[in-house]
Amino acid sequence: MGIAEETCDGITVVETHNAAARNAWILVAAQSLGGASSPIIISLGGLVGQQLAADPAAATLPVSMLNLGLAVGTLPAAVIMRRFGRRAGYVLGATIGMTAGLVATLGILQASFAVFCIGTFMAGLYSAYVQSYRFAATDGLVGADRDRAISRVMVGGLVAAVIGPQLVIWTRNVLPDHAFAGSFLSQAALAMLAIPILLSLRRPQRSIKTSTDGSDGRPLSRILTSPRYLLAVATGVVSYGLMTFVMTAAPMAMVGHGHSVDSAALGIQWHVLSMFGPSFLTGRLMARFGKERVAAVGLLLIGASALVALGGLDVAHFWGALILLGIGWNFGFIGATAMVADCHAPSERGKAQGANDFIVFGTVACASFFAGSLLHSSGWTTINWLVLPAVAFILVPLVWRAASLPKIN
Repeated sequence: MGIAEETCDGITVVETHNAAARNAWILVAAQSLGGASSPIIISLGGLVGQQLAADPAAATLPVSMLNLGLAVGTLPAAVIMRRFGRRAGYVLGATIGMTAGLVATLGILQASFAVFCIGTFMAGLYSAYVQSYRFAATDGLVGADRDRAISRVMVGGLVAAVIGPQLVIWTRNVLPDHAFAGSFLSQAALAMLAIPILLSLRRPQRSIKTSTDGSDGRPLSRILTSPRYLLAVATGVVSYGLMTFVMTAAPMAMVGHGHSVDSAALGIQWHVLSMFGPSFLTGRLMARFGKERVAAVGLLLIGASALVALGGLDVAHFWGALILLGIGWNFGFIGATAMVADCHAPSERGKAQGANDFIVFGTVACASFFAGSLLHSSGWTTINWLVLPAVAFILVPLVWRAASLPKIN
């Protein structure tokens, strides 16, 4: 395909490709900043909740509000970006993220649990925009270029996994007599830094026009009752739900068993690194072995993480469990996402994927809240024992499904 080839608008394919590739790198930087918000809240939300909540069982409510904000914000974010464009939507999201950090800081300064939870909920709304950066990176690209663009954005997730926990360590005592307030100020600063980066996004012209028959495909009720779709959604719910269930409780469990806040933050850092690190290989593994088989291995790794956690209470047990949990989430959730993509026609993409995200992130919000209540009432051991039957419940039909598929050469 030569440089002289043009689109119907007179824009060359090369120009379109270059604009899209430039956007991908901009989104890498934005992901590095915006993706650090969630690790900060996950590392500290439960600990701040323990300080501010009147009921210890509600300690993980701030993390639950983060996940609830993500679930609630997914569909409105899509509508806003569809109407006003990705750049306007992402700048709005970063503005919400900056405000979220300031509100959470205010909640700590005023010792107001409600205000702090509002701040973490707003951070979830910001995360709804950040979650779509990997899809935006593919705009104007086709084929292998799309895969490379997604991989680049995942590099931003790795950087965010380092930035977030390190900021917790560096800034948690910046404001005297208000532990952790400085960390949430740094969260606001990261979102503010993302705004000028996002303003440099440009909408690439389309080099290939697509045609549709105007059909919206099957009604959502029929999609939701499809066995393949239900298994795919259930795999995502269990993979993401169990990961959140254990990850939310882990920092409080570590501190409760005599480990330092820094150790807890570093444990979350290793966990988030293990969540994003395998992404460069996951696509190849799915192409080689099949997405159902990769998702099944992910669930097995999540089960293995629970067994490691049950093996002891040393830092090594906590960190080892969190690392296995992250890798298991990567295989399980990405495999489930690819399974969902196989269950709908292009015209059904919006409603099928939107319903999946709403179910998954709604469940995640419930799991994060239940984790705090269960940790307070029954302890870290009980949380990890509950992981095993949940894994088995989905693993059995998933393995049956994988065994029924032809082997990939």
